Amino acid sequence: MHNNNSYNKLLKYSIVLMMSVIIILGIVIIGISSSIYKKTELKRLESTGSIFISYMREEYNNNNIQDNDNIQKLHRFFMDEHNVDIYIYNNDGKCIIPYSNEKCKLPVLSDNIKSVMDCGMYLELSSDGISSEEPYLIYGDKFSVKTNDSTQKMYILAYSDTHNISMFTMNIFLVYLLASVIMMIVLFILMKKKTEIYTDYNNNIIRILKKYSQGDFSEKIKSDNIPFPDEKAEYINKLASDIETSEETSKTFIANVSHELRTPITTIGGFVDGILDGTIPKSRRNEYLVLVSNEIQRLKILISSMLNMSRFESGTLKPHFQYTNLTDLVMKTAFMFEKKIEAKNVEVEDFDTENLFAEIDPDLIQQVIYNIIENAVKFVNTGGKLSFRFEKDGNMCIIGIRNTGEGLKDSEISQVFDRFYKTDSSRGKDTTGLGLGLSISRRIVHINNGQIVVKSVYGEYTEFQVQLPEKQKNL
Repeated sequence: MHNNNSYNKLLKYSIVLMMSVIIILGIVIIGISSSIYKKTELKRLESTGSIFISYMREEYNNNNIQDNDNIQKLHRFFMDEHNVDIYIYNNDGKCIIPYSNEKCKLPVLSDNIKSVMDCGMYLELSSDGISSEEPYLIYGDKFSVKTNDSTQKMYILAYSDTHNISMFTMNIFLVYLLASVIMMIVLFILMKKKTEIYTDYNNNIIRILKKYSQGDFSEKIKSDNIPFPDEKAEYINKLASDIETSEETSKTFIANVSHELRTPITTIGGFVDGILDGTIPKSRRNEYLVLVSNEIQRLKILISSMLNMSRFESGTLKPHFQYTNLTDLVMKTAFMFEKKIEAKNVEVEDFDTENLFAEIDPDLIQQVIYNIIENAVKFVNTGGKLSFRFEKDGNMCIIGIRNTGEGLKDSEISQVFDRFYKTDSSRGKDTTGLGLGLSISRRIVHINNGQIVVKSVYGEYTEFQVQLPEKQKNL
């Protein structure tokens, strides 16, 4: 309802704005058109008056009389032919043509108009001398005639009413008004239609967003029914997809965490109960205590992974660098998987090497090594090989951990460090993993100012390389 009101208000504002523009534009157009037409009429009147003066001058000079029939005929002809009123005045301002008995009231040759004509031509829209109520188009000029061996100055005033100008202005107004009304109706229909489209579109967005707020992400916003693509719909759809994916991964994460925590706790509880109730003989207690210790270590690393992920998100995880024997750290971590390695009859290579030292956070890096070895042991083929490599390249110390087996596809290599990501093949083999290990490992290596990369040939091997600086620059 709110969106409907908003779009209706926008439609009203748009209509008011268009009407204002049309009115202002109409005033300008009608004003300019009338002005042009008025100038045209004045030019026509000027042309008529000039021709009349030339004939009058010739008649006066040839006949030297004021009551010549030719002058009277010529005067009437011009008035009838050109629809103008023409008056001739002598130098005293007396109207001599037409005679005073021909009209009840003759226009007065005002001093103002006379002074203008003494200097040149008079051409104006004015009511001076003829009417105080209605303006006229007035042309005035002077000419000289000879009478009794003297020269007399004569004045001519030609009047034309403004009826044509008024009619022209009215016609322009009516045409413009009709065109404006038609244009407004067309624009209103188009804008109303678009407003309805946008209103329906936004109501649909609100409806879908309400479904999103209730956890239903089954419907996506479509923007193909509006005049132009809406980036807002793309962003909302992307956000909804991310939330939907996040909810799914969160559910999987919670389920896997519950299973991962339950498994070592159940194992530890079973072994401890067996020792306490005598089910496990004293001769084998140390053996089972070692298993308990391993499960506790696994539980510790799992909890550390989850805590570290939370600390990564909040930005509070800070490394504590120590000068550490990397070779020894890797060997100790690998021994935690001794039974699993033996169970799969895996051959371990390349542990006979010189010690490699670097300034790192040993607890965090051990977590990285643990995650990599755990994946290597989990996905190595039965009877396959697990190899370790320790090298130096300038200031960088490189730890390489390789396992034979299925390997990774090219499409999987680019995603293997993504949070919660599992390869298609690993989903069947690793039903309990969280998909956090490699994502956490990459973050840990980065805060130790190093890099972690993966190399793989599908169907042959997978190798993870951890590259760490021998000396931290900020120390």
